[in-house]
Amino acid sequence: MESYSSVGKAVSFVKVNSFIRSVYNWMAAGLALTAFTALFTANSPTMVQLVFGNQILFFGLIIVELGMVFYLSARVQQMSAAQATAVFVIYSILNGVTLSFVFLVYTASSIVSTFLTCSLTFAACSVYGMVTKRDLTSMGGFMMMGLIGIIIASVINMFLKSSGMAMIISYVGVLVFVGLTAYDTQKLKEMAMTQPADVSGATVRKGAIMGALTLYLDFINLFLMLLHIFGGSRD
Repeated sequence: MESYSSVGKAVSFVKVNSFIRSVYNWMAAGLALTAFTALFTANSPTMVQLVFGNQILFFGLIIVELGMVFYLSARVQQMSAAQATAVFVIYSILNGVTLSFVFLVYTASSIVSTFLTCSLTFAACSVYGMVTKRDLTSMGGFMMMGLIGIIIASVINMFLKSSGMAMIISYVGVLVFVGLTAYDTQKLKEMAMTQPADVSGATVRKGAIMGALTLYLDFINLFLMLLHIFGGSRD
């Protein structure tokens, strides 16, 4: 009995590790696409003028990106693995276009240092989510409420244009996305552990894409919040 139990635990460990590794590989690919596209856009006067010289186009791209996130989240089970992957890849590229402002507003040194800080913070939170035995469900619910609050406050501040309020939003945002990173990682681990033994490769791939999108969003938002706090302006 003990040997069967050991084998079962080993199989479960391998399955979870394989799934989580796939999630992080896709997340890293998405971040790389976003970074490359953002850098290319920021270094192209034509693209800069096209994207930031036309507010309708800029906000249109943001709306399209939001639509793609909601569409992928709602329809991933009805999509093929290839379709889900394509949506994620296109989203990463479009997000790079809109995030190219980062290279126009902040110095290169502050972007690099903030990215390293964000990466270490994200890694620590993700590891915590993987190894902790504490159920983070209640914390995840609280962080989601905080995220809604951040969105509402950000919309209000678009009209108030208060630098003080923007800084408060950034500090709160760091706490929220730190918590969400740990919660989302634990949720992905649990999803991997509860997958049926006969689950298809396509289903696993779609789950990995959704997991990558979730952690990608956590990372990007954490990076932007930290950049607003610590980033050095080009002005």
